[in-house]
Amino acid sequence: MKMPKSIKMYCPYCKKHTMHEVERVRKKKASEFKAGQRRFRRVTSGYGGFPRPRFEGREKPTKRLSLRFRCEECGKAITRPTQRAKKFELLEAQ
Repeated sequence: MKMPKSIKMYCPYCKKHTMHEVERVRKKKASEFKAGQRRFRRVTSGYGGFPRPRFEGREKPTKRLSLRFRCEECGKAITRPTQRAKKFELLEAQ
């Protein structure tokens, strides 16, 4: 999927159509102190097997990509529902 770096779309904060900068949302490093991770560490420590069945299937042909649209006037960001694409490329403005 090819997408321009900036597009004109509706900003719900400005309540009008403005230019938005497109950026790809990257996953940040998971915290070790979240409740699920603490529980996982407790269950996997010591003797005993893995607490849940390991995934043994093929990889999906397409990945989900999240896009963030940041308004160039107010600076607020909007995230749209995720899309699937094999490749993603941001194009330079013409």
